[in-house]
Amino acid sequence: MKFSSSTKKPWHERIHPSATPAQKYWLHRPGALTAGLRRLGNVHLEVVSEYTCRLSSQEAALIQKPLGTLAWIREVSMSVDGIRCVIARSFTPLPASHSVWQGMRRLRSRPLADMLYNDAQIQRSAFLNCRLNRGMSVFRTIERALACSGEPVPPAQQILSRCSVFWRHGQPLLVAESFMPAFWARGATLA
Repeated sequence: MKFSSSTKKPWHERIHPSATPAQKYWLHRPGALTAGLRRLGNVHLEVVSEYTCRLSSQEAALIQKPLGTLAWIREVSMSVDGIRCVIARSFTPLPASHSVWQGMRRLRSRPLADMLYNDAQIQRSAFLNCRLNRGMSVFRTIERALACSGEPVPPAQQILSRCSVFWRHGQPLLVAESFMPAFWARGATLA
């Protein structure tokens, strides 16, 4: 699936030329991110929040739905050996969360990868990536995740993110994964 140019702002298909080799590797690394993180150390996944919400115009466009689409949101934080590395925001239209993507509601502290990489009917889009800005929903996810632990929130522009859309029976599930600045020193060991 290709994204239209109006869908992508501020997301980009190409990684900025200033990206380090580690950033290039992780922003377009295929397969389950959790599996890659496990190669770095002991991974702990914590569910930050799960709730129903109307999507912003940008998020709705990314999954080819109209503005205000009601969606099921799942926000998680992943740490490697106690260092917070990735905060992710995933969503699917609310009706799909009760049908095609209902497994998303039952994951508890298991990663989405448990349901995404074992089904040949699931197709994944190309990756988009960006540096965050304060107005993005995924940045508000990061603020919520860090508020729970009392950790300082890094400036949005220091956070690199990637997203892709998984499709099953015509229904989308978007996964946006944001790499915390502390991740890059550790992530460079595999790049």
